[in-house]
Amino acid sequence: MIKKVHHIGIAVNNLQESVALFEKLLGVKAHIEGAPCQKVTEAVFKIGGGVEIDLLEPMGPDSTVAKFLEKRGEGLHHIALEVDDIDNDLKAMEKKGIQLIDREGREGVAGKIGFLHPKSANGVLIELVQPRKEGE
Repeated sequence: MIKKVHHIGIAVNNLQESVALFEKLLGVKAHIEGAPCQKVTEAVFKIGGGVEIDLLEPMGPDSTVAKFLEKRGEGLHHIALEVDDIDNDLKAMEKKGIQLIDREGREGVAGKIGFLHPKSANGVLIELVQPRKEGE
């Protein structure tokens, strides 16, 4: 079951320049972290309502974000929705006829994640996130 918007992912070519811009726009500082499991470096901005804006810079040309930037340029990469049970929620989406990229949850920066195909969401990549519990 979808609980809330978890974060919005934005693909960028230059993280340093983009962080400076978004710090001005949002009025908050970013937390920078590497995400080798997803082959990106992220700048995370925590904004109101527990929502994050994540700037994503690829770590190399084999990253899915690098391929996205090459094809579409900078901009909205995905919208992430928080769920309670990633595996059950992915199965429920598939039963509803939603095309999946991931059939089961996998490890991501914020916890277990799974993606829905943009073809099933008017061209928007949707990520489901089951956040880690405290101490995990």
